[in-house]
Amino acid sequence: MAAMKRLWLLFAQVVTVLLAAFFVVLTLKPQWLGRAGPMAGSLGTISILQAPETPVGVTAPGSLNAAVRRAAPAVVSINTSTTTHNPQSNDPWFRFFFGDRGAEQQQNGLGSGVIMSPEGYILTNNHVVEGADAIEVVLADGRSAPAKVIGTDPESDLAVLKIGLDKLPVMVLGNSDQLQVGDRVLAIGNPFGVGQTVTSGIVSALGRNQLGINTFENFIQTDAAINPGNSGGALVDVEGNLMGVNTAIYSRTGGSLGIGFAIPVDTAKQVLESIIKNGQVVRGWIGVEPGELTPELAQTFGVATGQGVIVTGVLGGAPAALAGIRPGDVISEVAGQPVRTVSELLSRIAALVPGQPVAFTLLRRGETSQATVTPVQRPRPRAQPQR
Repeated sequence: MAAMKRLWLLFAQVVTVLLAAFFVVLTLKPQWLGRAGPMAGSLGTISILQAPETPVGVTAPGSLNAAVRRAAPAVVSINTSTTTHNPQSNDPWFRFFFGDRGAEQQQNGLGSGVIMSPEGYILTNNHVVEGADAIEVVLADGRSAPAKVIGTDPESDLAVLKIGLDKLPVMVLGNSDQLQVGDRVLAIGNPFGVGQTVTSGIVSALGRNQLGINTFENFIQTDAAINPGNSGGALVDVEGNLMGVNTAIYSRTGGSLGIGFAIPVDTAKQVLESIIKNGQVVRGWIGVEPGELTPELAQTFGVATGQGVIVTGVLGGAPAALAGIRPGDVISEVAGQPVRTVSELLSRIAALVPGQPVAFTLLRRGETSQATVTPVQRPRPRAQPQR
């Protein structure tokens, strides 16, 4: 009987050791038993499809990475700070409780810019830097430097800055006159201060004007997402060439709704060169107040609708007055180029060289006449008071 108990005890010990060994192997080395691990065994076997890896240095089909790599290094972030006077600081009770604290308030702003030359000239929007006490430019490679305002042009909402860094990446300029509706474009900038961001879209329209944004308007419209902070950034084509300077959006929420506007690079280049050469943009001016030729006005003055722009006022002693132009005249051509809208007339006159006589074609009570006008330099607009 005792022998039987010892045999049974030995058997139980052997079985226990074998079971323990089995579970250890099953847990740690299931492949020894020709089985998958516990997790895989519980879920079963699945089949997945893995795309082949793209070789290093090869761009994926349809990617715009080459355009981004070419253009993005020349797009910078712009940080501004402005010190404003707190109007409440003039209150005696305010000064009693707070003294000089809070008399001045610091306001920070942000935007984007484009490096236009190795000398450090940067193009951005005037509204990005207007009234700023300090301007800092941050490059895509992480370098930063204070910027000096070389000149501004509020009427086109452009400004030129300069930084003192070397080995700067420079944007390659394209030809915005060759853009067509439907062309793919990229917007590069610093929206909301999150860092350099690239969005894509198409050219939605060309020659947008009468938007009430600038005095001189000839915008490229795009559906590439443009948000606060993108102002002054680059609109580039699929080759990475600059086509425009992102300036404004149409939005009821403050964010992108797919309607953004950029100043064509051809206009931006003219402003840049004029500011660097003259310190300001030199435009022609003749001293007229133009208005759209409505059907009612056309009937009143005996001209056909769409034949030109009506003169609603003439400044005394201005070039237009000296040339005999009077209120009620309709300007149909400037230097042989037809005008149909107020924005077209302003652009034609602005392009004139001060001091050089130019022929204006007028319609006066149904009769056509010519007036030779010698434009002068357009006066700079008065600075708006800071609020």
